[in-house]
Amino acid sequence: MKRIAEICCGSLEDAINAQNAGADRIELTNAMYLSGLTPSIGTIKQVVNNCTIPIVAMVRPRPGGFFYNDYEFRTMLADTEAIMDFNVEGIAFGCLDENCHIDIDKSKEIIDMIHQKNKDAIFHRAFDCVKDPYQSMEILIDLGVKRVLTSGLNNTAMEGIELLTKLQDKYGDKIEILTGGGVNAENASVLMNKTGILQYHSSCKNWMRDKTTISNDVSFAFAEPPHQEEYNIVDPGIATDFVKAIKGAS
Repeated sequence: MKRIAEICCGSLEDAINAQNAGADRIELTNAMYLSGLTPSIGTIKQVVNNCTIPIVAMVRPRPGGFFYNDYEFRTMLADTEAIMDFNVEGIAFGCLDENCHIDIDKSKEIIDMIHQKNKDAIFHRAFDCVKDPYQSMEILIDLGVKRVLTSGLNNTAMEGIELLTKLQDKYGDKIEILTGGGVNAENASVLMNKTGILQYHSSCKNWMRDKTTISNDVSFAFAEPPHQEEYNIVDPGIATDFVKAIKGAS
């Protein structure tokens, strides 16, 4: 299998920057500063119409955790159904129960819907909140998940490198493992050489200023100083360096 560089994108501009940098795949989201939510239909349409590399769309109805009530889950199903009308490769999602185990029933319902359209089911970093990564990986394999995005149950992949290595050794021939969480051009070769994992995910983010964020006595800032007037973008240079690091790692 070849090395894969996936870039997380929150807009059409991000997606074009990722594609121009040589990315192999886009994970399309919204609100990246909240770790990603479901992208708008307009964003999906524009990205599909303007990009030629594979696109995975996230379905995540709210920020916070991954234990969804009936209203939220019905929204996830409706979003999944709507997104699959577009030329996307798959859907990234994650459903846990209140005890941080894979929610088998909810996951199966979404996966079955995805597979009916011959799309890929990807379990995102909700996996990093599970209690037992081995049992959870086996459940996802049994359910037909193609790929799992994980940092090895840590804040960053470098911190989770030992577990990532064990998961790849044990399950790498049964399910694709996509490493994310603080992955960049500087640590890609270390992760690849240690874990043997060939797929890597990065936001390649930088900051863009919008002077209308704070005006008069009103603030719409979400970032802490010194970035309170800024928002996230996929930086073309950072993205290019990330892709080169993945493709050139030895």
